[in-house]
Amino acid sequence: MITFKNFAPPHVKVLAVLLLICVIVYIMIIGKPLLVPILMGGFFAILFNPLSQWFEKQKAPRVLSSILSLLIMMLLLVGIVTFIISTISSFTNDFDNNVGDRIQEYANSIDNWTVENIGVDEELRNKANIDYIKSILAENSSSVSGFALKTVGSLTGIVLIPVFMFFFLLYRDHLCTVVIQIYHNKEPELVKTRIRSLKKLIQNYIIGVVKVMGILAILNITGLTILGIKHAVFFGMIAAFLNIIPYVGPLIGSLLPITFAFLTKDSIFYPIAVLATFQLIQMVEGNFLTPKIVGSNVNLNAFVTFLGLLVGGTIWGIAGMILIIPGMAIMREIFELNDETYPFATLFGEEKSKVETVAEISDDEEN
Repeated sequence: MITFKNFAPPHVKVLAVLLLICVIVYIMIIGKPLLVPILMGGFFAILFNPLSQWFEKQKAPRVLSSILSLLIMMLLLVGIVTFIISTISSFTNDFDNNVGDRIQEYANSIDNWTVENIGVDEELRNKANIDYIKSILAENSSSVSGFALKTVGSLTGIVLIPVFMFFFLLYRDHLCTVVIQIYHNKEPELVKTRIRSLKKLIQNYIIGVVKVMGILAILNITGLTILGIKHAVFFGMIAAFLNIIPYVGPLIGSLLPITFAFLTKDSIFYPIAVLATFQLIQMVEGNFLTPKIVGSNVNLNAFVTFLGLLVGGTIWGIAGMILIIPGMAIMREIFELNDETYPFATLFGEEKSKVETVAEISDDEEN
């Protein structure tokens, strides 16, 4: 039988793939208000699935276990948001007159340098005063809700996330049955095995990331507390949470306490010490925590990860940067199931050593 796959020349196949990619990206852009809540709901459903299963083992009905898991998730999120808003609001109490004098001195130095070397006067001296900074913090302390809206797309998206999470938890067995019926030409047990494998992959990744975030939060808080930096709990938790965004997150998370130490401490030692502390913690995280706890669940190379972050951030913003990593890990797992798409899985994965490559070739020749 002549099919498009056998009949079409290579350049037509490439064009077809590019067209498919363009269509997918277009759908992702126009479907953001719906797709982001669905994926975020699935994200939380997988994260709280073990808790829901534990409730069911205690003889709780499926509906009740799903509701309890949803309520616990919402209570945790409300507590975190309340803590962030109250902490940002209290920042203004930590700025004394010396802080204003230091900021004014730095602004004058920058203005003098720009005038002498560039010939441009930015007039930072008129903006760098303590009252101006306090007003900015007061305004931004109430903008956390706005940040959340931008992350998920709209107020409707925030409402839909727990709704989708509840339905995913409630109908998880039904969804599995639907997938088995879609692949009716495959063995049902094989399809179930693949579904369990993908579910375990995502679950292990999310739980592993949460564990790493918890350990990082403890290390960050401990280091900042030893240095005497105020709001150590806030800065430590924010830096640990931002670590979920590779490369970019740790940088932003470390800049916040460094800037705060620079403004509130009377010695340059403190911001340098904060920088050194975060660098040491990141070394521990990159070389020990993530490899040991998260392991090879993701197994994405640095180039694909960085490219995925750019694409996810461009299309869906912060939500895209958070969802793109587990999404690409799922795609890599799916690509490995088919010989025709296996090269794409190789493209996504880490480069294998020569020993592993030779061993795989030898196994193929023996088979």
